[in-house]
Amino acid sequence: MRVVIQDNYDKMCKWAANYIAAKINNHKEDRPFVLGLPTGSSPIGVYKELARMNKAGELSFKNVVTFNMDEYLGLPHEHDQSYWYFMHDNFFDHLVDMDPANINILNGMTDDPEGECARYEEKIASYGGIDLFMGGIGVDGHIAFNEPFTSLASRTGVRNLTTDTRIVNSRFFGNDPEAVPAQALSVGVGTVTDSKEVLILINGHNKAKALAETVEGSVSHKWTCSALQMHNGAIIACDEAACDELTVGAYKYFLDIEKKERL
Repeated sequence: MRVVIQDNYDKMCKWAANYIAAKINNHKEDRPFVLGLPTGSSPIGVYKELARMNKAGELSFKNVVTFNMDEYLGLPHEHDQSYWYFMHDNFFDHLVDMDPANINILNGMTDDPEGECARYEEKIASYGGIDLFMGGIGVDGHIAFNEPFTSLASRTGVRNLTTDTRIVNSRFFGNDPEAVPAQALSVGVGTVTDSKEVLILINGHNKAKALAETVEGSVSHKWTCSALQMHNGAIIACDEAACDELTVGAYKYFLDIEKKERL
C-alpha cells in the first residue's frame, strides 16, 4: 500500500487529479479506460481539477468509461441529493468531451434492485474490469455504502444504511435523518478491490481514526477500508490532518518513501 501525504486538502486533490490524468493519458489499450468514481465532499476538489485539465486540452475523456460507486434507492435523477444529480452538477456537466453513453450510475428508481445490481456487475466485467477506482471513506471506514461488518468479498447489491450514516447525511436533507433514504444500491468491497488500482482520498481530522485503521489496523469487516491492505495496487492520498492517529514510525516511513511526491 502506498500512502501519499500532502500538506492540505487542495494539494491532496491536485496530486490525485494528476495521478488519474496520467493514467488516462498513458492508456494505450484498444479498449476504453474504465474509471470508478465516488460522491461526497472528498472528491470535489479532484473533480474541479480534472475538469480544468479537460477544458484546457490537457486531458480527454473521449475514451473513458465511468462507473459510480452508489446511489440512493428511491431518489429520481432530478432530486438534488441523488448521486446522479451530484455527479453531473460537480463533474460530468463540466467536461467538454465526455460521452453520456459512457457514464454508468446505478438506477435508484429501479423496480428490480437486485437485477439492477447484477447487471451493473456484468457491465463492469464486459469492459474487462475497472482500471482505477477512486473513492473516499466514512469516519467509520466504510467504502461506498459498505457499512461496518459488510463482507469484504461483497459484490454490488442493496445496502441498509445505519442510523449513524443517515444522521451524518441528514445535513443534505434539511437535517432530518428520516428524510435520508434507508437503503442504497452500492458496489461491494470486492467490486472495488477487484479493480486494478484503488485510489482512496482521506482528508480531515475526523477521518484520522479511519486512516489509522486502514493502514495499521487488522484486516477486518469491522473496518471495510482495511480490505485495501490486501490489494497490490492500493493508494491512499491524504492530508496532514488525517494523519493525527498514525503512529510516528508509520508517518515518518510514508513521508520518507514518498517524499518525491510532495508538492
